[in-house]
Parts: sequence; C-alpha cells; structure tokens
Amino acid sequence: MIYVLAYDIGTTGVKTCLFRIDETITLLAGVSRGYGLYILENGGAEQDEEEWWQAVCGTTKELFDQTAVRPEEVAGISFCSQMQGLILVDREGKPVRRPMSYMDQRAREEIRKGLAYGPQIAGANIFRLIRCLRLTGAVSTSVKDPMWKYKWIEAHEPDQFRRADKWLDVKEYLIRRLTGNCVMTEDSAFATLLYDTRKGKEGWSEALCRMFGVKMEHLPKIIRSSDQAGTLTEQAAAELGLPAGIPVFGGGGDASLIGVGSGCVQVGETHIYCGTSGWVGTVTDRQLVDVSAMIAAIVGAQRGRYNYFAEMETAGKCLEWVKDHLALDEIGIYLEKVHVAESHEAVYRSLYDYMTQVVEQAPAGAGGVIFTPWLHGNRCPFEDPAAAGMFFGIRLETGKTELIRAVLEGICYHLRWMLECEERKVKTSPVIRFVGGGALSPVTSQILSDVTGRVIEVVESPQNVGAVGAAAVAAVGLGVIESLDQVKDFIPVSRRFEPDMEKKAVYDKYFEVFKKLYQSNKKIFRRLQYE
Repeated sequence: MIYVLAYDIGTTGVKTCLFRIDETITLLAGVSRGYGLYILENGGAEQDEEEWWQAVCGTTKELFDQTAVRPEEVAGISFCSQMQGLILVDREGKPVRRPMSYMDQRAREEIRKGLAYGPQIAGANIFRLIRCLRLTGAVSTSVKDPMWKYKWIEAHEPDQFRRADKWLDVKEYLIRRLTGNCVMTEDSAFATLLYDTRKGKEGWSEALCRMFGVKMEHLPKIIRSSDQAGTLTEQAAAELGLPAGIPVFGGGGDASLIGVGSGCVQVGETHIYCGTSGWVGTVTDRQLVDVSAMIAAIVGAQRGRYNYFAEMETAGKCLEWVKDHLALDEIGIYLEKVHVAESHEAVYRSLYDYMTQVVEQAPAGAGGVIFTPWLHGNRCPFEDPAAAGMFFGIRLETGKTELIRAVLEGICYHLRWMLECEERKVKTSPVIRFVGGGALSPVTSQILSDVTGRVIEVVESPQNVGAVGAAAVAAVGLGVIESLDQVKDFIPVSRRFEPDMEKKAVYDKYFEVFKKLYQSNKKIFRRLQYE
C-alpha cells in the first residue's frame, strides 16, 4: 500500500487529490480551488501562472488538514493537466509572458502563412500535410494548436520571444517549479505536433522544426508518463508544506490520463468525457488520422497505444452558461418558492442537481428545440472558431425547462456525431465509459445512452478520473502496479445505463437536423464574427 498525491490541473481550477493504492485506487481526500481564465477581445485566452501555483500550494496544505495521512507518507507526486497550452520560460524558469490557454485562437494569420496556402486538402498545404502525417501521424490544422501560438509570440512580441529558453505545457511548467527540471512527457510533446512518433524519447523532428521555423533549443527533454521527472526541491517543498525529495513523475495530459482513469486501456475500448470541454476517445494500437473530421490518434500514456481522439470545445461549459443565464433568475433564486439561502433541505444539493431534476420532466427531444453547443467555436468534426451556439425550433409553448433539456441533448448529439465519425476508421466499443463532471448526473448519463444507443458505464468519482490516471502512472513508476494494462482491475463501475430505444427513435430524427445546422449557418457564423 502506498499514498500518491495527484494534481488535476483543469481549465478553471485545480483539484488536489490524495490516493491510497492497494487492491484499488481509492480517493481519500480532495480539495479544489479555482483560478482565472482571461478571454481577450482579439481571440486570446490566457491564464496566470502565479494563480496556478497559489492554488496548488493552498490546496496541498488544506488537503493534509483533512486527513490522517501525514505529508511524509507520500510516496510520489503526479499530474493530470489541460493540454496544448503554451508557456515560454526563461533560463530561471519564469514565463516571459502570461501563459496562453489551449483555447487561444489569435494565430489566424500565423496558421495561414504556415499551412493554409497553395494546393490544399482540408485547409492545409498538401506538401506540408503529407510531410507532417508521415513524421507525426497528425497535422497542426487548428488555430488553437500550440505551434501557432509560438509563432504568434514570435511575430507580435519579439522582445518576450528573445528571452525564451524553453517551451513548456501547463503541467511541465509546474514540474519545472517543483523540481527545477524542464521536461515534457511524450503525450505533451506529441501535442506540439513536432514530435516524430517513430523516435520515442528522442522524438523531436528536426525536419518539422526547420519547416515551421521552430528553434529546437526551445524544446525540452522528452520522458514517459511513468518516468521520474525529478524530486521535490527544498524551496518548492517549503511552499507546498511537504518534505523535500519526494519523487515527481511526468504524469500526463487530460486527453491521455482521463482515458486511463476511466479504465479504458485495451485496444478498442471507448470513453466519453464531459467536463468544461468534451471528447470521444478510443484506444488503438496504430496511428490513424481523419483530416476531414479533425480526428487523430494521439500519443497516450501507454507505450504503443494511441487515443483516437475527437474533441468539442465546450460541453459542460454550456451547462454552466445555462446556469448563469437561463436558470438563476428563475430556478437558482427560488426553489419551490423557498429562497436557496433559507432552505435547510438536502433534497437538491446544488443548482445543477435541481436543473437536471427539472429537465427530466420534459419529453425526449425537448419539444422540438435543438441546441448547438459551439459556444467557443468548434474542433471536430469541423474546425471553425466562428461557429456559435444557438437554439433552433423555439415556439410559443417552449419554456426554460425545454431549453435546458435541449442543451443537455445538444451536447449529447455532438458527442454522438464525433462517435460516428470515429466509426469511419475504428470500431468503437458497444459499452462506453462516461466520465467527467457531466457523468455525475444520472439524467445526463441516460440521455447520452438514449441518444447514442450504447450502454453507458459510470465509474466511481467520475469527475476525478484524471487524477486517478495520474495516480496510476505514478504507481507504475513506483513499481506498485506492473503496467497500465492492469489499471482497469483497480477501477470499479458504480452505475450502468441501458438505452431506451423508443427515445432513441425520437433522437434519431432530431440528430439528423442537428448535423445540418452547421452547414446551413456556416457563412452566417463567419459574417457575424469577422465582418
């Protein structure tokens, strides 16, 4: 038995988790703290590294106030993190500018100059596309990819760019702060789309760096997720309230470790994640790419395994939007004519619980209303930063209950769309593991089952599976778990949902309309955004 500390670094907050690992991976305690996401008018999306660090330090100290486990009993530290951010640090490890989030989409001119010119396929120069596919198995075709952020800083902030020593992602910056070492795990290296997957730890592609004008000296040493990145320094230990010398492991990005934490580690197993963003991931043993649908098999935490990965930009974030802008004025202030602050009943533990209880009363199909969950553009199966959310089919009889249900259904429609796009290249599993905050809701889980026609399994603490995956790779690094192939045995299923085929028939009709809404409004989205 060992104890592992795992940091789940999300888009808007960190959750610090303490796990006991023996016959199962058991969460003993978890503490969350938020930080800012700064959306700029020019398409920028930035964060503050000091806010990350203060959240990590504060939650670590608070965590050990809540448990009998002592800090000196921790055997290892690991991370699960948001991916495709860009943090350029100087030789002292300090960022030369505020970190750029994966959501940043300022680099439209940079991607046009670097890729979108000459003879093209799917918006990419055919010759560069072929070379990228041959070396990496993927192509940097999204304005949000970190390479174009890198080129944006080079073009727009040359003074800061000249000070840069290393290119890091989010968890890599925190590893640098904990250990003093600049490293990058294989999955993070792949996410730069400069990683030659044929080379393993020596995987930086000199040819691609030369083609895109990236300085190879900016790229850090590559390690595996279960490799030790270093040990906790005296300074970092003092700030965290931990003893120095604890091994720190590479961990992984959320796209890698959430699949591991869900228990999907064997070829052909599929998981669906619904958090701030959302995705569908299927484990493969070879690299695949569908450029037309913006899906690629990304490097995972397991050597020789890949995650065939389709992502939507906003999933659970849509429900947060609903909470703030549709529900609070009617549901959040008064619940059955009782002010929230005056109610002592535990029937509705949160506004989200109440919302899902309310939408369960609405019929499948939300009375004909369809919602498109593209509140910050979209990636798959189409890449368009101008795509926007909308309610389609509102009538006089439509109420907020139908609108809120339509949002949940719209998220599930889009997840089904990505699932079906994956089916073009791989066989997805008939039983799908559903994880993330969205999986906490039995109503959402059932809607997902009905919309997709698949059996949906929800694991224990589905909102913490990223941290579970981080704990798993640390356990492999420490020799407690033999390999990630055995992880599923450590992760129990808590609930199972079977599809209602009558409701699926209703959803099938509206799903066909849903898929047509983007093409019907594509030009209008761009006109609203850019003209």
